[in-house]
Amino acid sequence: MTETETNAYDVVVLGAGPVGENVADRTRAAGLTTAVVESELVGGECSYWACMPSKALLRPVIARADARRVPGLRQSVQGPLDASAVLAHRDYYTSNWKDDGQVGWLDSIGADLHRGHGRLTGPRTVTVTGPDGGERVLTARHAVAVCTGSRAALPGLPGLDAVKPWTSREATSAKAVPGRLIVIGGGVVATEMATVWQALGSQVTLLVRGKGLLPRMEPFAGELIAEALKEAGADVRTGTSVESVTRENGTVVAVTGTGERIEADEILFATGRAPRTDDIGLDSIGLDPGSWLPVDDSLRVTGHDWLYAVGDVNHRALLTHQGKYQARIAGAAIAARATGETLLAEPWGAHAATADHTAVPQVVFTDPEAAAVGLSLAEAEEAGHRVRAVDVDLSTVSGAGLYADGYQGRARMVVDIEDEILRGVTFVGPGVGELIHSATVAVAGQVPVSRLWHAVPSYPTISEVWLRLLEAYRDA
Repeated sequence: MTETETNAYDVVVLGAGPVGENVADRTRAAGLTTAVVESELVGGECSYWACMPSKALLRPVIARADARRVPGLRQSVQGPLDASAVLAHRDYYTSNWKDDGQVGWLDSIGADLHRGHGRLTGPRTVTVTGPDGGERVLTARHAVAVCTGSRAALPGLPGLDAVKPWTSREATSAKAVPGRLIVIGGGVVATEMATVWQALGSQVTLLVRGKGLLPRMEPFAGELIAEALKEAGADVRTGTSVESVTRENGTVVAVTGTGERIEADEILFATGRAPRTDDIGLDSIGLDPGSWLPVDDSLRVTGHDWLYAVGDVNHRALLTHQGKYQARIAGAAIAARATGETLLAEPWGAHAATADHTAVPQVVFTDPEAAAVGLSLAEAEEAGHRVRAVDVDLSTVSGAGLYADGYQGRARMVVDIEDEILRGVTFVGPGVGELIHSATVAVAGQVPVSRLWHAVPSYPTISEVWLRLLEAYRDA
């Protein structure tokens, strides 16, 4: 390789996580030549430090919890989890942090992989600095797609770097179970990792600045999960700020706003995300390094007709599945513009990521699980919709009682009383993650309540909660 090479493509994709992979898949399917640039592992955050390892860690935890609620099984699963086996299971699902399989997939679709750090160096131009220090200049005839994702955001506490805190990456890739773990935060990462490490043998202290857990969901979701964490032995404290953190002779010491000292072996900060845009050359095209990138519904960056920002970097919905959805839309839009096809940009059109606004689903894989799609009651009211919330105790559903003795859970349906469609649905309880797609179809499809009466749930399943919700709406 010469010191500097220049390669021309139709499309250049920055970032080879699930989002970048899906953009490349769609543009290659449309016959466009595509280059993908990746500085770490092909497969990205989700494959190695987020979705896959966290769910691999959580699955044994949830399976044991479910088994303990089933007659004939509970006595057989009272002992501790085999932490070594759980961690090995996690390692398997991360392919031991090797990306050979995903590299092979990129090759199979005909996309060219360029390893190294990619930076924009002008319109439609990306310069890649390879591991050997050599540079390649990639030019894009039609589009550059920024799919670099996000990273954990750490607070500005003095001396925090010296403490070597965990972020989501360390929490999902740790090789041993800490005896004591402090978790800072009350969102998805905080609650899932508190669930995992408490079950694997850590004494977890969860410190939450706000009033409760999972503040973006219906309040009862966080309340039920907090109760379960406490029952599992975790120390859950809300309304608690951390003013300083030090590491003394290997022990982490966190000092709260009241002056209390809490000691642990490790500390996890799960306090938000920041875009990975600080060192990708945004300044070369008049954008601010380190900023989120605003886009239209075709995922094209405002003011740049050739630049797309897909996934976490646009701050619309920081979820892998939603980023992959955006990637399918963006890839199709890039291809349509490149070939002169008519852009179908109306809401719910082939080139409009409409679901980002009204039908984003999410599952929190705690015990109990929490799953939601669309707007919460508060969000719907704030948006100006005339709505009514309908609540059902999931324990009243026959399928829930068969699923687990002493089943505890709750469901809420937020109904627009003018259009009689669903604006949002939330489930909390064991096994509800598999219910959420039915709600997603109802919300995204804007299915009228009158038609939902004809979608008959199978008996006896937990899905019969749909009938209970509709009956409660009718009878109110």
